[in-house]
Amino acid sequence: MQIQFSPKSWNDKLTLERRAETLIINGAAYDFAQLSDGDTLPRDAVDCEWLASDVTRVDGVLHLTLILPHGSNAPHETRFPAPVTVTKDGPIALPAYEVTK
Repeated sequence: MQIQFSPKSWNDKLTLERRAETLIINGAAYDFAQLSDGDTLPRDAVDCEWLASDVTRVDGVLHLTLILPHGSNAPHETRFPAPVTVTKDGPIALPAYEVTK
């Protein structure tokens, strides 16, 4: 699973977990197992406010972009996040929402 991020100043926080072909976003499960290689699931077909792109499968790997919320004092790695490649099930580490002083 290849996840890109689109940072956005937002009061809500994000938690992610992978279970095989299912991405759990803030406790809600989104199963993408039905996508065959080369398929695209339009963003509008998924009822998820965190999804910022279509979901595609290329060479067996799911590709999608999620909104990455941040606070007013977010660190550089949150404002300019690197993509994440997820190969194992479990929680997905995200950059800090903001830095506390």
